[in-house]
Amino acid sequence: MQNGISRVFEHFEAISAIPHCSRQAKGLRDYLVNFARERGYEVSVDAAGNILVRRGSPKLCLQAHYDMVCVGKAPEIEIVEDEGWLEAIDSSLGADNGIAVAMMMALMDEGKELEFLWTADEEVGLLGAKALEMALQSGAMLNLDNEEEGVVMIGCAGGVDLIAERPCGLVSDERPLWRVSVSGLPGGHSGVDIDKGIPNALKILGQYLAEREVALVRLEGGERRNSIPVHAEALVRSSEALEDEAEVRVKQVEEGVETPKAVLAESEHLLRFLATAPHGVVEENTELAIPETSLNLARVEWGAQGCRIEYSLRAMSDPELEGLAERMETLLGRYGFTVRREEGYPAWKPRRGPFVEKIVALLEKEFPRVSVRAIHAGLECGVFAQKYPSLQMASIGPTIENPHSVRERVKIDSVKRTFDALERIVGDFS
Repeated sequence: MQNGISRVFEHFEAISAIPHCSRQAKGLRDYLVNFARERGYEVSVDAAGNILVRRGSPKLCLQAHYDMVCVGKAPEIEIVEDEGWLEAIDSSLGADNGIAVAMMMALMDEGKELEFLWTADEEVGLLGAKALEMALQSGAMLNLDNEEEGVVMIGCAGGVDLIAERPCGLVSDERPLWRVSVSGLPGGHSGVDIDKGIPNALKILGQYLAEREVALVRLEGGERRNSIPVHAEALVRSSEALEDEAEVRVKQVEEGVETPKAVLAESEHLLRFLATAPHGVVEENTELAIPETSLNLARVEWGAQGCRIEYSLRAMSDPELEGLAERMETLLGRYGFTVRREEGYPAWKPRRGPFVEKIVALLEKEFPRVSVRAIHAGLECGVFAQKYPSLQMASIGPTIENPHSVRERVKIDSVKRTFDALERIVGDFS
């Protein structure tokens, strides 16, 4: 029989060939259900698509999500190895959380007496975890969605998405037509990368246009709510000859029979908002050395059919998240937008206890230094803490860089070390 770590990488390659973007992961769900049943495990699936697998009388539940953020060519994923890292060519890799799924599959190959929970649609608001209908038997859960080796996560941010919409009137304008675009920016995770100074394509485009006398035909940008925008483009009318500037590219558009003549009546008003719109870290948590509250200006769609803005908000406590949401609702309301909230999820308040101390002690046998932290991103543990107040929890994982982007990669040696640590943990709970 092949050793466990070899099976981890083989399973990861296999699931990478099965499309599993959020809300489109049925193929992988069916594959995982069959995989577990073929190995003699009891399998249940609820209406949300969560998969609960168990054997015997387990004391520990391992948990991961099986959907991924698809960026670039994904779900077509071509995996390559480069200087000790696994990456994908022109797409997100799906190591978040596919490596964890593969680790759990390798442990099933060994017939471990455990509880395994694979949740659906984590990347679009922790939907599966929030809708979980199945009861856990285990008294402890180890989440495998952490992205830094040798770190035990015991807390996370809560989050909520704001959707702002308003009608946008039209007026006639026959000035020359220009296409203005920003593209190819690094992108990144709207939580863990929000403090890294990654540029936002929407902010760059908005600031460029707001400084000029232009009228919007349309403006679109951003890829998904939990990613820092990589691309943004506007079609504008202007008498001024627009020119390239830094990351901004400009091209005059030839007029045709179907070229739209109407522009948005409140272009100046809207562009003023975009140029000054809050984005990034709002407040730092000096004790945890992470952001306390943050905002991601995620997506904008403005045109003849109306104007829409999507924001993702995060905070390390539920009261702070509520306050941040209320302030943004007020600001957007001043610009004529009606705002609604979507995909909210709770913060996970940091708490150390016997389970966490045991995980730390076992990890110290594999890693020279182990730290205990919280993360400025959503982990499903926050939801499970509400559903199962007595459940002991912690989160670990291998080193994954640049998730939710085409630069995503996972360190091969880190996967090996983390899986060795995981097997040690599982053995302690057997």
